[in-house]
Amino acid sequence: MEKRQKRRVWLVAAAALLTLAALLMFLGQGETPEIEPLKVDFPRRMRTAERERAERRRTHVMPVAAVPDSGTPAEHFRPKDPVLAALPRGVGKTAVVIEANALRHSPVGELLLDCMMRDGGKRLEEFREKSGVDPLQDLDRMVITDDGLMLSGDFSKARFQDLLKDGVSSDYGQNARVYEPGESTVTSPDGTTMKRRDSSSIGTWNNQLIVLGQSPDEVKATIDRVEGRGPDEPPAISENSTYGEMYGVLSVEMISRLFPPEQAALAQRLRSVAQNVELHLDATSDVALVAEIQGANADDVTDLGKSLGAALSLARIQAQTQGEKEFAQLLDFAKVKPNGSSFTLEMAVPLSVIKERLAFCREERRASAEPPAQEGRPAEGVGSAPLVQP
Repeated sequence: MEKRQKRRVWLVAAAALLTLAALLMFLGQGETPEIEPLKVDFPRRMRTAERERAERRRTHVMPVAAVPDSGTPAEHFRPKDPVLAALPRGVGKTAVVIEANALRHSPVGELLLDCMMRDGGKRLEEFREKSGVDPLQDLDRMVITDDGLMLSGDFSKARFQDLLKDGVSSDYGQNARVYEPGESTVTSPDGTTMKRRDSSSIGTWNNQLIVLGQSPDEVKATIDRVEGRGPDEPPAISENSTYGEMYGVLSVEMISRLFPPEQAALAQRLRSVAQNVELHLDATSDVALVAEIQGANADDVTDLGKSLGAALSLARIQAQTQGEKEFAQLLDFAKVKPNGSSFTLEMAVPLSVIKERLAFCREERRASAEPPAQEGRPAEGVGSAPLVQP
């Protein structure tokens, strides 16, 4: 029953928090904290720092072909953000941007880093040695799309050819290179061996972007969009929507798959009513999520919002009656706000809760960094003061 309650609590929020999977994975550990009333700052618009950040990222200029029969010479667009230029075009797409560098230096990011470094940083150091990339220093943004994954940052020291020793690479477009994996030997259960070539591919652009796709054609299509050879449609995310530590759009189909079986009817209504889901997540203090669900028919969208609000209210009441105080208090932050042909879902997790839940990560990280205790002497934190003070 407790597991079913958790799934009801997160509903649509599970899609937005997928990049914080490590955080959610550990929510079941630690003591239950006392949640104090607080005012959550929800991400609803661009702030000054985010607007300035967007302006600094306009670094790429794409030429425009001359207008046919007009005699107009080739001109140039104003500089654009290459990451936004690389995004899928058109409606109904999934494109979620994670501001990895900003998240890394947020309070939540520091806690998540403790969880990643519980082995003393051995796996991270191994990755640095093999790839030439330091995720904590070189990575700026990570983008999840329907077609694959894209990373932005400084990859001038990356050793792609070393990582793909049996692969082949070739120049593509103006500033890109595409890497295709070589053949590998596969042994079947009956002992038969055969050669197989993986269809996935990796592309790099100007030492600023890494594109991972299911095929070379998908990677090349992304590079085409960056270099101005893509379709003449706006990117899935506009510059005015680049606020928060995570933001973007999710396809309705992807969202509906996250609903638990007992909410199948609500998931089907979402498919039939909603056209687009835009989300923004702020992690500068408390983790606050705003998801806007849009549709063509205002009445249908309003009814859907009421149904989702009722589901959240029911989950809150059930949590209260069953003594699940923590879930009931967390659901106090969950609200559905109608707005004509759209409605917003707001949810939040207070930073105090996250700190309590992830405290064990810091303990294990510190323990892994300490030298082994000498025989006959207890290790620090064993039979003495705790490793982390509350």
